[in-house]
Order: sequence, then C-alpha cells, then structure tokens
Amino acid sequence: MSGGGTGQPEPEGDDKSGVRAALAGLTTRGRSFLAAGIAAAVCAYVLGQSDLLRVGLLLAALPLVCATVLHRTRYRVAGSRRLSPSRVPAAGEARVHLRMDNVSRLPTGLLMLQDRVPYMLGPRPRFVLDRVEPGGRREVSYRVRSDLRGRYPLGPLQLRLTDPFGMCELTRSFSTYDTLTVIPRVEALPPVRFGGEAKGYGDGRQRSLALAGEDDVIPRGYRHGDDLRRVHWRSTARYGELMVRREEQPQRSRCTVLLDTRGIGFAGAGPDSAFEWAVSGAASVLVHMLERGFSVRLLTDTGNSVPGEGADGFAGSNQETADAAGLMMDTLAVLDHSDGTGLSRAYDVLRGGNEGLLVAFIGDLDEEQAGVVAKMRRRGGGAIAFLLDPDTWMREPADAPGPADGPGTVNGTAERLRLLREAGWTAASVPRGAALGELWRQMDQERMGAAALSGGEARS
Repeated sequence: MSGGGTGQPEPEGDDKSGVRAALAGLTTRGRSFLAAGIAAAVCAYVLGQSDLLRVGLLLAALPLVCATVLHRTRYRVAGSRRLSPSRVPAAGEARVHLRMDNVSRLPTGLLMLQDRVPYMLGPRPRFVLDRVEPGGRREVSYRVRSDLRGRYPLGPLQLRLTDPFGMCELTRSFSTYDTLTVIPRVEALPPVRFGGEAKGYGDGRQRSLALAGEDDVIPRGYRHGDDLRRVHWRSTARYGELMVRREEQPQRSRCTVLLDTRGIGFAGAGPDSAFEWAVSGAASVLVHMLERGFSVRLLTDTGNSVPGEGADGFAGSNQETADAAGLMMDTLAVLDHSDGTGLSRAYDVLRGGNEGLLVAFIGDLDEEQAGVVAKMRRRGGGAIAFLLDPDTWMREPADAPGPADGPGTVNGTAERLRLLREAGWTAASVPRGAALGELWRQMDQERMGAAALSGGEARS
C-alpha cells in the first residue's frame, strides 16, 4: 500500500501565522456572524443599549472561539493511498483507494477529505467523512482516466477540518504523493514471419541435435563448477579424463524498433495525432516481439535507447518479458518530440549494430532523409517502414487529395515509398485512423508477393 502520509497533519508556521490562518479559514457563515456582531456592538455603543451590546459580543465571539478551538485541535490520523493499477494504457481507467486511520485515543469530528490530481485526470475528488472513533478507519475510492500518455502525480492528500457550527474550515496536508503512469495503447498483432528474423530463440540447439544426435555432441574437459549431470561418459572413457557435454548457446532473433520523434516530421497534437499513432505502434511491436522471444531494442532518431537496455536490447523470456515491457512502456509514456531535423544519429547506431529485423515508424521525409532511411536497411535483415504522411493526417477523411508534387504530398509520399522499396524495405503509407494489425498483415502479404515475384524472375 503506497502511503499518502502518516502522522499528525498540522498547519505550517508559528502560532501567529497559525492564528492568521485560522482567521482566514472563516467560512461565509463565520464572517457573517463576525460582521453582524461588530455592527451590533457599534450600534449598541451609539444608542446606549447594553442588551444589544451583549448580543453583538456573543455574535462576534462565536466564530472567533470556533477558529481558536479548531486551530488548537490536534488529530492524529494516518492517511494512505493505493493505485489499482499504477500503470494503465491511454484512455484506460485506474482506481485510487484512500484510507484514513484514527490512531489517537480521541474521536475525530467531521472530516472533509480531498486529493489533488492534475486536471487531465478529471475533477478533484472530495469526500465527507463522519466522526471516526478511536482506532477506527474510513475507506473511499475514486477513478481517474487520461487520453494522453504521461506520468501524473497524485497528491498530496488534504484534510479539511470544520467546527460543528460551520464557522471555520482549515486545510492540513500530508507530504507524500504517488505517480500514475499512463502508457501508450498496445494493439495485438497477428503472428507473421518477416524476412531477417533469423532462427529464433532455441531453434539453433534443436537443429544441431536433430542433425548430429545426442551422442555426437562435441565434449570438452571438465572445469571446476560444471554440473556433473553434463558428464559425457563415452568421451571420458575414450580420453581417460573427465569430459562434459559442450552446451551450445541458443541463437536469439533480434528486432530493433526505430521511432521517429522529430517535431518537424509530425503535424497535429492530441490523442488522435500521427505522433501518438506512431508511439502506440512502436509499443505494440515491442510487446509483440518480446512475447515471441526476440531480443528487442527501442531506438529514437536522437540515437537514444531505453535506460538499462543491453547491447542487443531486452531479451524476451517467460520471466523477463513483463519487466522489459514495463521499462519500455515507461520510457514511451514520457517520450516527446525532439528538436532534431535528421535521422543520421539513428543511422550511426544501426550501422554498427547486429543483424536482425528493423521496424521503423517515420514521419515526414525530405529527399535527403529518405536516402538516410534507405541506407538503414542491412543485408540479411528484414526492414519494415510505416510512413505517416502529415498531409494525410491533417486532412479530414472525406476530403479529396489535393495537388501532389512535394515531399508532403501524395506524389512525394509515393516517391519516398518507391525509394525505400528499391533499397529492400517493406514500406507502406499509414492513412489516418488505420489499424496497425491490418497493416501488419498486409505488409507481410506484400513481402511474400515480392519474394515470389523476384524468385520467378530469377528462374526465368
């Protein structure tokens, strides 16, 4: 349970500032009583009415006494907050559970509880708690929801105290807060096999055993710490020394997801913008490849990757997939536009990397940057490119395409696609509102069709 603070929430400052805060906390009713009492006392003094003076003093003294008593009140309460869950996809809901415990030996009065939340998550929740008995507790909850990625602070928890007459209200706050992480939406992708995926995790060992047999495994000499269950007795008898089976390191397929974050490459903002589609698409591919056992790496146009990522990326396995996916989702949750104008830094990182599948989500490209992307395609590795044309995403779906002769127009996008395909990419333009799963399947079909066509031309 994540704590929203524990102990005695007290006002800040010395006694004088506390008294001023208490007087500033007078409600409309308290101020009205104070003003009426002062007016009655002045009138009684002018008119010489002693009875009216007593009434005026009573009216003026009541809110002052209530403010003083409320200021001197010392409640010992413990507050806590629990998020369920603490990481949600965009447009998903999380529930926040608040709990107040009275750890003193005295009952509390009426408590008004409110939690501070950013306006993107909805209105500020407020609750009224009845008298809490000694050792008792009260639990309340509320829901939060955001359509935009990000990390949002929740808290601190605020406790508003009021007197029985409603003359004064004081706000006392706990000091700690929690964080809600809103990650990109992840779409399930169909299991297709693109070129350049290598053999996958574990296939290399299975293929070796199938070709050679268990008895033909090349042994090596025993080393201190080797498992005795790996002793190869036939080789031990042959060589006259203890020999163990040599374990072949399994070969793991690799996948690099390149996400273009250049501000000049995308137009528009908001949850339905092209950039948010690209971030969500990158998250979907990363999770999909991790679940298939790939070593996955996230790369941006700035050449940066996920903190804690290894040289070959995060390795997907039954134990590590969830943790690796969580780290990458946390990175994508706060990813924003970069100030860069080119993709050369990403090209430098890819040029010195290992072979494997490359999946790129790219914004608007001029002729020079299209050439840089074309060179990113490595021999022996598959390459898939999703191009998000700004003109297409800024145009309403019912609008017809306009004249096309530039990099951001229809003909310009077609020229960029032709250049990438000639370099060996499987590339497609992403229309507004497209489903990534359908595009993923279509691009696999296009790859298979291109491979069949090239094979037929080679035979002829």
